[in-house]
Amino acid sequence: MRHAVRSSRFVSLCLLILSALYVETAQAGAERQLVAAINDYRAHPQRCERRPAQRLAPLRLNANLALPIGYGYGGGLRQALKSSGYAATAVRSIRVVGAEDAEEAFDQLLDEHCSALLDATYADIGVSRSRNQWQVVLARPVLDNRVGDNRSVGKALLAEVNAARARPRMCGRQRFAAARPLSWNAALGAAAQGHSKAMAYGNYFAHRDPDGEQPADRARAAGYRGRQIGENIAAGQSSPGKAMAGWLASPGHCANLMNPMYTQVGAGFASEARSAEGVYWTMMFGAP
Repeated sequence: MRHAVRSSRFVSLCLLILSALYVETAQAGAERQLVAAINDYRAHPQRCERRPAQRLAPLRLNANLALPIGYGYGGGLRQALKSSGYAATAVRSIRVVGAEDAEEAFDQLLDEHCSALLDATYADIGVSRSRNQWQVVLARPVLDNRVGDNRSVGKALLAEVNAARARPRMCGRQRFAAARPLSWNAALGAAAQGHSKAMAYGNYFAHRDPDGEQPADRARAAGYRGRQIGENIAAGQSSPGKAMAGWLASPGHCANLMNPMYTQVGAGFASEARSAEGVYWTMMFGAP
């Protein structure tokens, strides 16, 4: 008899676990259904607020944007996303109340927030649900989703700097002739990558690190034995092209890029959502 009782309790426990799992699965399915409806609307938009709408790319579902209902309101949304591991350049949260399923939630969003659904600023989406309450978070990350790994970013930055050096330009009031292309140096690349990581994870932005080391110190520690060292840093830009555009717009950074004395270069980036700027870029120049 005692054995039979234990077996009965075990079966009941299994049923409770399976029931909870079913509810979670069904809820996740409803959230995905809402995202699918929003993306279908973006792909086949109708007029919104008396303005013609253009076809847009689908929003990417991102779990880090699925904040608890009501969490992050009152000006703390960006900080809430940082805590969840997402650094945003643009973000908006929309709350829907009284929708029993994804279809009702979408209808309410369409009636009251069609312009937000058709805003090309946003690239990612997160959906949270608690009974008949829904929260939709739309965001664009600090780092462009198309940015690849450090190797591909290094190639992109090398191409960008050599394209800039290929023609004469003004850096502030200083005129520079076209300069020879730079070659990639692995030691400078390692030093640049290391400094980007240090800034991202240490949450600072400076040529001098907290230990007092300067660019030349980092280059030599990475194995570079050149006689001249220069460094450009940037923070918050979402792509290699935007980092380069910022440097070219700054007279001092532009002068580093165009300096004919330099013959070698290395570059790197690092991203950390919880840091102040989200993404950090470093380019190091050298002459052997």
